[in-house]
Amino acid sequence: MLQRRQLSATQARSAIENGDFGSDVINAGAKVALILTQSWCPQWPAMQKWMRGLQKDGKPADHDIIVFEFVYDGVEFAREFTAFKERVLGNSLIPYVRYYRDGVLVDESNYIGSRGFLQKLS
Repeated sequence: MLQRRQLSATQARSAIENGDFGSDVINAGAKVALILTQSWCPQWPAMQKWMRGLQKDGKPADHDIIVFEFVYDGVEFAREFTAFKERVLGNSLIPYVRYYRDGVLVDESNYIGSRGFLQKLS
């Protein structure tokens, strides 16, 4: 089943300081996705909609997926986080998704639909 969580400001700041997300995020479960976006992104509501649908339907039933979300244009350190995302993580588009299995980064994408999202973590 899909579980949605908010990445905290503390966790985001830690990523900036350490060059990557902490084990509390990437090891939160066997399958973890991290979505970094901004509130004005026109594709973000579509992703939220299919995530709500997966939650409602209890999918994927055979595997737990934890999704951390961070909408960073509303935080006081938005410029610093944007620079980290673009320079260190190497992605300037939104939404930006990072996929982890057992704490290891296995893939990255930008906007993606529910099928592609589930395939990246299967």
